[in-house]
Amino acid sequence: MTTAPRPRPEAGRELASGEWVGVLSLATETVRTERLLLRPFRSDDVDAVHRASQDAETQRWISALPVPYTREDARRFVEDIAMRERSDRLGLSVVLEDDEGFAGTAGIYLRQGRLGPEIGYTVASWARGRGYAAEAARALADWGFAHGAPRVHLYVDVRNAPSLAVARRAGFTQEGVVRGCLEYRDGPRGDAALFGRLSGD
Repeated sequence: MTTAPRPRPEAGRELASGEWVGVLSLATETVRTERLLLRPFRSDDVDAVHRASQDAETQRWISALPVPYTREDARRFVEDIAMRERSDRLGLSVVLEDDEGFAGTAGIYLRQGRLGPEIGYTVASWARGRGYAAEAARALADWGFAHGAPRVHLYVDVRNAPSLAVARRAGFTQEGVVRGCLEYRDGPRGDAALFGRLSGD
């Protein structure tokens, strides 16, 4: 899993003007992979998000998660953040859904600037070990390229070996280390590996 910082509102407004997503309706957009449906969040996802966010590994690597994580935190994330990101054209936040139902969350967050859109992902503890994170990250990158993005990127905590491997399996190349860019709950800051992928990769 990897942290997925939310885009600045001003970046979303720039892209909403037609920078590369044009007039595409993000509110209903879905992405399909071989095994997953990447779909919009719904209000009935709150309980699954709440359950998934109790996992210690998820809480370790996504420092923006409140701990303890309440059902109201989950509702706020689903309805006030993820669903609004789409309606405000700030990003394509998705639920990963497999044949058994909710399997995680991910997104491609629309950013102006040299690095391009940013991808984030996390897989629920009960759905790990199946390659879903790499499958979703690759699909979201391909979605971005199909709609005009010249490159996409993601950040991974340098200590998070499983997520570093996910980024590479999804076709990303490590481009460097950004020092001190991650905020931890206990105060110190951490380093993140910067991964990028170009449309021709």
